[in-house]
Amino acid sequence: MILSICTDSLGNLAYEDMLDAVKGMGINYVEMTVGGWSPAPHIRVDELLGSEGKLAAFQKALTDRGMGIAALNCSGNPLDPGTLGEEHRVALDKTLDLAKALGVKKIVAMSGLPAGAPGDKVPNWITNTINWTPLLREAVRYQWEDVAIPYWKKVVEKAKECGVEKIALENFPNMLVVNPETVLKLREAVGPMIGMNLDPSHLMYLGADPIQSARALGDAIHHVHGKDTRIERGVADRNGLLENKGIEDIANRSWNYVAVGCGKDLQWWKEFFSVVKMMGYNDFVSLEMEDMTMSVEAGLKTSVDALKQTISQ
Repeated sequence: MILSICTDSLGNLAYEDMLDAVKGMGINYVEMTVGGWSPAPHIRVDELLGSEGKLAAFQKALTDRGMGIAALNCSGNPLDPGTLGEEHRVALDKTLDLAKALGVKKIVAMSGLPAGAPGDKVPNWITNTINWTPLLREAVRYQWEDVAIPYWKKVVEKAKECGVEKIALENFPNMLVVNPETVLKLREAVGPMIGMNLDPSHLMYLGADPIQSARALGDAIHHVHGKDTRIERGVADRNGLLENKGIEDIANRSWNYVAVGCGKDLQWWKEFFSVVKMMGYNDFVSLEMEDMTMSVEAGLKTSVDALKQTISQ
């Protein structure tokens, strides 16, 4: 496996300064955001798509340093029923165009979450049993069959035209795809280009075992994020793991994103990567650093040190 880094955590740096910082960590690959939830601090997609000179300069900055792009990331909610969904669909479309221009073969995204019925204005994440009312059963059917599957079929067709080989959907909450079962459901309907960006941090606070998730996914693992979660003892024991407090309210939350090794120990991470590789994945592991209990610099160093000790070479 090859270590890379999601570059948003270095969004305060200019593009070439960011590349120098990543290179200084001993990392030669970057996962770069193009849009969606991210402000895309290092990519101006319209400029790159509109100017061969700017595109060439962008690529030269990488090749001069012996670096490459692990994936382009456009994580967002393209199925949102409002203007946000429109914006995120456009962003994903442009990400595919940029992948074609750069020769990038892998896109990281999120499945999206629709409304519960035509005309609704708010995405509806249905997480409890659908037995209580027929409306919930119909909402789930509508979300998958009328919205998500037709949309992703179109995305896959364009991705093929752009030379993209893998679309890795992150198992993120408030999305239709949150776990192996849901990504395999979409994959069966749309095709094998769809797989999972296996992010263990989200599975941890959903109560799943990411190691068993990796076994269930097999060759549907298309990408891996190196990201950890700590279940906060005491708070979680009292309140459970359903958590809607702001991510910055770290002292009062049931769980927090933390630097790699600050949630699960390094033995766990060694087993996780060993199983992931055993299931056939031997590609990029992208560090995504969102630990708010320490500085960005400390979180990056802690995580890089842990990942270098644990990823399967």
